[in-house]
Amino acid sequence: MTAEQLTNISCFACQKDTGISLESKISRTEECPLCYASLRCCRMCKFYDQSAYNECHETQAARILEKEKSNFCDFFILNGVGETPCEAKDKSMSAANALFKK
Repeated sequence: MTAEQLTNISCFACQKDTGISLESKISRTEECPLCYASLRCCRMCKFYDQSAYNECHETQAARILEKEKSNFCDFFILNGVGETPCEAKDKSMSAANALFKK
């Protein structure tokens, strides 16, 4: 895998590199150039998890039934970009615990 492939988005449907950078802003109508699957959908979100309640780790997000279609979720974070608030909190707690460890 090249460095360029690591910074590009891979489609959830075809599992191929889309050529779109992770730093790009994904619009609601953005599609995979290879298979035309929606890229701004639950399946591409950092909060998506099949084992979680409503398949989403974001507790304030509205329930979305069609996880592979584009939607208007305000909590969408492209998988592979940045930290979720929960991850940031866990990281901060780990750092504090390490600092005050006896």
